[in-house]
Amino acid sequence: MTDRELVLNLLSDMVRVRRMEEKCAELYSESKIRGFLHLYVGEEAVAAGSLRALRPDDAVVATYREHAHALLRGIPMKSIMAEMFGKQEGCSRGRGGSMHLFDAATRFYGGNAIVAGGLPLAVGLGLSDAVEHRNRLTACYFGDGAVAEGAFHESLNIAALWRLPVLFCCENNLYAMGTALDRAQSQTDLTAKAAAYKVPTLSVDGMDVTACLNAAQYGSEHIESAGGPFFIEFRTYRFRAHSMFDPELYRGKDEVEEWRKRDPIQMFSEKHLQDGSITPADIAAIESAADDEVAEAVAFADAGTWESVDDLERDVLTPPQEVAQ
Repeated sequence: MTDRELVLNLLSDMVRVRRMEEKCAELYSESKIRGFLHLYVGEEAVAAGSLRALRPDDAVVATYREHAHALLRGIPMKSIMAEMFGKQEGCSRGRGGSMHLFDAATRFYGGNAIVAGGLPLAVGLGLSDAVEHRNRLTACYFGDGAVAEGAFHESLNIAALWRLPVLFCCENNLYAMGTALDRAQSQTDLTAKAAAYKVPTLSVDGMDVTACLNAAQYGSEHIESAGGPFFIEFRTYRFRAHSMFDPELYRGKDEVEEWRKRDPIQMFSEKHLQDGSITPADIAAIESAADDEVAEAVAFADAGTWESVDDLERDVLTPPQEVAQ
């Protein structure tokens, strides 16, 4: 792949995510998407950069803010949108919704509605690969809030003790739901927490897609060559509220606007327009293609079907009937 091709691909990935997420916000206001909805607007560089460093055989475990990871891992946008509409054509047959996207074919082992809930799953996948001597890793994405959970510490400890191939990807957007990092954790250097378990670490600018790509490549190569886990802190920021229910009373508009000046899509586009890697026509073509993809996904979800009432008990474990005395 040439440098120009890489630039175009990274930009396309970020734009596709941004357009999809903006449309999801619109559809939520129309009640087409219901339940909880956590958007990735502002954080696109992390998923676009880091996921490109992974191999097809690697596994991905994500959080409830996982639409971008699912899309860029290879789940069709149509399948994602149908899932958010609750239609049975969705990637989880309409039963998971926004927070529980899943696709075994791409080794995308789900979003997870529980904070830090994905970390033990990633460790389990890593243990399986280690026991079976498979040359692959599991990338586990989680927010800064997860670092305060016991599952984080247990997972890092076990991964380090047993030298498991897990790439821990912390998306530090500074707010665990509505609580600022320095109000919740006495040690705000998140790499120090991982290093306490003798896990090698790296902290990078999560608004720079190239830095995210390079960091993930370095971490993946370290796991392959040296063995054991690796921890990356991606310092990023979400431009929207925690979820569509969030009144966002914990941060000021001025702070958000300052971060918007570091929009990863805008910064990346401007940089490569200036160095001649891309042209305005390239950007227009990427945006047009993304808009078409979103429109097709929405039409597919709209035309989707609801699960039959007769089928609702499928995959539901029912307790055995009491034995008559």
